[in-house]
Amino acid sequence: MFSFCLINKYYTFVPDVCASTIQQKQWNYHNINNKNMANLFCVKDKVVIITGGAGILGRGIAGHLAEEGAKIVILDRAAETGEQIVAEIKAKGGEASFYLTDVLNKEVLEQNKKDILAKYGRIDALLNAAGGNMAGATIGPDSTIFGLNIDAFRKVVDLNLFGTVLPTMVFADVMAQQKEGAIVNFSSESALRPLTRVVGYGAAKAAISNLTKYLAGELAIKFGEGLRVNAIAPGFFLTEQNRTLMTNPDGSYTPRAESVIAHTPFRRLGSPEELFGTIQYLISDASKFVTGTIAIVDGGFDAFSI
Repeated sequence: MFSFCLINKYYTFVPDVCASTIQQKQWNYHNINNKNMANLFCVKDKVVIITGGAGILGRGIAGHLAEEGAKIVILDRAAETGEQIVAEIKAKGGEASFYLTDVLNKEVLEQNKKDILAKYGRIDALLNAAGGNMAGATIGPDSTIFGLNIDAFRKVVDLNLFGTVLPTMVFADVMAQQKEGAIVNFSSESALRPLTRVVGYGAAKAAISNLTKYLAGELAIKFGEGLRVNAIAPGFFLTEQNRTLMTNPDGSYTPRAESVIAHTPFRRLGSPEELFGTIQYLISDASKFVTGTIAIVDGGFDAFSI
């Protein structure tokens, strides 16, 4: 005689004589496994630096990770907003600090590092969320590549690319000494395939994707497997940087936003909280054998074609 047992979500036939024993073992296994899974994603007491942490996405990520027990360090140029975020986190019982920074100034970043180490003693994760776009680095429907504002293009590349390289050089040095640390860079949908208008932003984000893969090998080979570098490629989320591009003054969607939504199988823009799980995964032990990857969170935009 045989019994029908569910083992690891697959049905299998087992003799009756051992069915109860196997079921008990499976019950014990799943109880232990659930505890292990919780530990895998744990970020409690990790010191997490977020550049651009005062932005919409950075703010949301900071709040989530703080609720999960991480010690948050917000680096940004917007002091008032940064301090407000810290106050909100502390009001909920979390731990956070704000430091005024310039991601394009290595000396300022070095001072940030000294201050962070003096307070927390280590750095466990770096989220390179600083970035953005500007009108002069885009090419509208009535413009051509020949009229591109090179100064604006350069500023966008500097902010996004060098604003990732410099913080990585400064803070990953601590991780190398610790032999442990996780870096998450912020790539973009525009790095995966060219999008109209955002020529400067897309070029910079494509470079970040390439840099991510390079750093993954560089740091692991020279400093050990405890150092990991990955990137997240958000799809279309409404932020301060793209608000005028995606919405009209009355809050309705622009034709560009409508086009984006039409090419997104989920038929909507993303919400900041929909990045939280992926970020937590990439800085936790759940991804300890993951490096050099680009995690796409886009509601299916990159997978869709017409």
